[in-house]
Amino acid sequence: MFPKLDKRSRSALFRDRLQAAMTQRGTTQAALARDIGVDRSTVSQLLDREGARLPNAQVAAECASVLGISADWLLGLSDRQEPAAQLVAGALTMTEAPRALVDDQIFAWHREAAGYKIRHVPATLPDMLKTPEILHWEYEPALGRTVEQSIGASRDRLDWMRGAQSDHEIALPLHELASFSRAQGYYEGVPAPLRRAQIARMTELHAQLYPTLRVHLYDARRIYSAPITVFGPLLAVLYLGRNYLAFRDTERVQAMTRHFDTLVREAAVPSRDFPEHLELLARDI
Repeated sequence: MFPKLDKRSRSALFRDRLQAAMTQRGTTQAALARDIGVDRSTVSQLLDREGARLPNAQVAAECASVLGISADWLLGLSDRQEPAAQLVAGALTMTEAPRALVDDQIFAWHREAAGYKIRHVPATLPDMLKTPEILHWEYEPALGRTVEQSIGASRDRLDWMRGAQSDHEIALPLHELASFSRAQGYYEGVPAPLRRAQIARMTELHAQLYPTLRVHLYDARRIYSAPITVFGPLLAVLYLGRNYLAFRDTERVQAMTRHFDTLVREAAVPSRDFPEHLELLARDI
């Protein structure tokens, strides 16, 4: 909520911002007047420090359009100089999500957020915790003969992510691990030795990295989440399958952070009990 300004104060703010935008753009009074379709004297009056002149809506809109700025900013109704379309474009981007282990975009986001907490709800088991054999089983249908090359190329990135000075907090639905341990649904056909090795690998990594790595298991019947990753306060990414939706505006990043925190707070198996849960699953394989 912006403070209410009297006409003189608002006209002074408009004048200063109009002058700043003209200087930034490198335009003159004559050029601006020509571009917005008014007499030069009209622009001169708007910039006159002795007067308290405010433009009509048409002139204000034309000035904003020609100078590539926000009319709200020009009139003192916003602190953001960019037009709304640019703000939206900067706040939300859609990028391709190739079928890969750690693609260039994901790795770039992790590097950008180094030192911040990474909150992650994976689409399957977390890639950074998978054994090479499970990675091979999962990605071979999409990558074919290049799967070995992809695993090799991604190993260093996964190691970097595990070793970076960032806390990793993962929220995983209970049924995901249950389906994996029983080779059901998505995981149908995974041999028992691979499943045992995978459970052992997660147990080992959790013991090595806790508390900088925390895995919480939530009941998806009580609370649902799409696959998301929140990179500290910088951005939040929603995984659609073929694309990522990346949000950089503070409001949406905070909203997804609160959503993740709810998953942790409502977890049926908190991170401290994760190893015992893995042990129970391993006994049934």
